[in-house]
Amino acid sequence: MTAMTPGSNLPLPTTRVTVDVAAPVRLDVSGLLLTADGKVRSDDDFIFYNQPQGPGVTHRSGGGTGPDAIIVDTSAVPAGIEKIVVTASPDAAGQTFQGIEPTATLRDDADGSVIASFTPPRLGTETALVVMEIYLRGGAWKARAVGQGYANGLAGIATDFGVTVEEPAAPAAAPPMPAAPATAPAATPPADPRLAAPAPGAPAVPPAPAPTGSGKINLDKGRVSLQKNQTVSLVKGGRPLLSQVKMGLGWEPAFRGKDIDLDASVIAYGPQRNHLDTCYFGKLSILNGAIKHSGDNLTGEGAGDDEVIVVDLGRIPAEATGLVFTVNSFSGQKFTEVAKAYCRLIDAASGAELVRFDLTGAEPQTGVIMAKLIKQFSGEWEMTGVGTFVKSRTARGMVKPSAEAL
Repeated sequence: MTAMTPGSNLPLPTTRVTVDVAAPVRLDVSGLLLTADGKVRSDDDFIFYNQPQGPGVTHRSGGGTGPDAIIVDTSAVPAGIEKIVVTASPDAAGQTFQGIEPTATLRDDADGSVIASFTPPRLGTETALVVMEIYLRGGAWKARAVGQGYANGLAGIATDFGVTVEEPAAPAAAPPMPAAPATAPAATPPADPRLAAPAPGAPAVPPAPAPTGSGKINLDKGRVSLQKNQTVSLVKGGRPLLSQVKMGLGWEPAFRGKDIDLDASVIAYGPQRNHLDTCYFGKLSILNGAIKHSGDNLTGEGAGDDEVIVVDLGRIPAEATGLVFTVNSFSGQKFTEVAKAYCRLIDAASGAELVRFDLTGAEPQTGVIMAKLIKQFSGEWEMTGVGTFVKSRTARGMVKPSAEAL
């Protein structure tokens, strides 16, 4: 392993690398695809937790138990992109890097082996940082340690690289009486609330704390319909949801008169993606009863949830930080024979639906990772719609791919 210093560089030994950034506090890690002029082509080239996929670049969440990472597949980076910069900023609004210097670790994405690491020295008032860059030089891809800090947060980095940062609208002047005062139109919020820039001439001050989950969706506005790879923080009224919930999973046969025998499971993991236990039709209770399975449905016929898994969030032991919900076809039927597959999170006390994720599209596979629940450092849980198809007929065969999905 190479310990890099600011400005040092090395050739990449593989086409696909991961840069994870760790610190004593939770960080938001982002990646930007830059052209030869050092700018993004559009806001689509800004890759972060709310926009995790880009051409050749992917954001992978650590789920609150590990560092966030940017994965770069240099073979898939489009022509015209000459550099991918990896940035980091503390999750807490206004927090600086003083005393919490981060470490970026460059890894071979195939096996996780460490290629190099870099810890920027002497940080102080910086609230955001360009940590490392993957760049093209002479037809070969290299990595460079950077360590450039910004005192104006992620907005400063974004502006430098050409990402659109919306400014708050100035209040409209009130017309002469007796007409009613005009209402200023609201500014369109940026993709990430932490990118909000101060109004022209306003003093540079730390942004106000973002809503719970640092701008992520929460339950305050009622039922949430998730898209693939979208995340909702299970928080309502500023308080984490730690009551009993039900994960209902349902499906219908795609062809009338044909039974579909699918099996729903939940796989529990520790903070190192280590497998703890699996709750399925053959083991209806795990984690000392904190997770219970309703039993097997052999047909998929009828309205409502086909199988239900009850999760008592407040009783989940501390060593369990990730729950992955999967569906398998033990009989070998493919998901191209399934219609209207979904999962939904329900408040067990009231029966109210909190979150729903509808599986769109299908692949001729026998397993699918539907959703995951990840416990954060703060104690709150986050649910993400996954929708990844896997070749596996049993819950046992889902353990490894589900760990990779965390």
